[in-house]
Amino acid sequence: MKILNDPIYGFITVPHPTVLRLIDHPWFQRLRYIKQLGLGHLVYPGALHTRFHHALGAMHLMGEAIATLRGKGHAITEEEALGARIAILLHDVGHGPFSHALEHSLVEGVGHEDVSALVMDALNAEFKGALDLGIRIFRDQYPKRFLHQLVSSQLDVDRLDYLNRDSFYTGVSEGVIGGERILKMLQVVNDKLVVEEKAIYSIEKFLVARRLMYWQVYLHKTVVACEMMLVETLRRARELALRGTPLFASPALLRFLGARHDRASFNDPAVLADFLKLDDHDIMGAVKVWCDHPDTVLARLATDLVTRRNLRIRLQNIPWDDTRIAELREQVAAKLSIPVADAAHFVLTDRIVNNAYDPAMDRIELLYKDGTLRDIAEASDNLGIQALARPVEKWYLAWPRWV
Repeated sequence: MKILNDPIYGFITVPHPTVLRLIDHPWFQRLRYIKQLGLGHLVYPGALHTRFHHALGAMHLMGEAIATLRGKGHAITEEEALGARIAILLHDVGHGPFSHALEHSLVEGVGHEDVSALVMDALNAEFKGALDLGIRIFRDQYPKRFLHQLVSSQLDVDRLDYLNRDSFYTGVSEGVIGGERILKMLQVVNDKLVVEEKAIYSIEKFLVARRLMYWQVYLHKTVVACEMMLVETLRRARELALRGTPLFASPALLRFLGARHDRASFNDPAVLADFLKLDDHDIMGAVKVWCDHPDTVLARLATDLVTRRNLRIRLQNIPWDDTRIAELREQVAAKLSIPVADAAHFVLTDRIVNNAYDPAMDRIELLYKDGTLRDIAEASDNLGIQALARPVEKWYLAWPRWV
């Protein structure tokens, strides 16, 4: 048995030799070098924790959840418990560099969940089928569907871990949730994961914390601006690479800059193998060198990012006026002596959406003593919770401070 010291939960145990083999695998060790919050550390200096931390923490919480459900009389075999732990341990193994920041920049139309599933299949072949049950749970193909809900739902151990962990490392106390109480109140009814009514206030706090963490951390306007700068830097690098312009990058990164890759391309094992060589170091190592690239656009994008000369950004409730966007792009073009079309890399607009709770996706239901179930948005007398069931949309406009 291996014991690890986690800053959130204290000592946590690696429960099985197969789990330890997975943790020691190079594809999982790679998560040590992928930051959980992308470029969030440029706003919150302490946010340097990684996907590796998060995956181990979520695995620990899965064990706690299973122990609670077993204690309430639900039959969960050792094989099922191991499968659930494997599913949550590997749920983020397909993340690319800087987590969500570059989700669709290196590969088109492929989310990290899809890549995680491909990695699990490859690992399962290497482990001679030992991950079969975990993969079925991950893909929601196992008869006990509540196990999948523990991995992926609106009240899963993934969210319970990342809210507390991200709150801890950013210092944003509004993200602290009563995760331990929520775990103790879990119940299963008709193969569905629910929560005992006594946990209603903990669930309310969980949803409010999620909404606040999105505005204060994940969708913080400066974080959005910095991450879009990184996206545009990679976009410009790809434009140059596709034209045949010489570009410094690691061999794995060059594969994804010099050709377009979609879901079908991952059928080639070499593409998946190269993707799993990428981490934050590949990106920032290249960006630092690009600061001196002869292409004015790439050099300026990279320099502004490395020196944290982040874009000025403003939010409003409606789309930004096209005339204002065009004016800013013309100013950038004049300042850098570049075509107006290239100035689009520096003047950015899009929308961001904060949806803390979506009843249409799957519901968080409270179990009452008479056996009835009620959705949290209906059961709560807190009008704010009912408001959280509606998405909030904002439009941003970002442009260089030096314009």
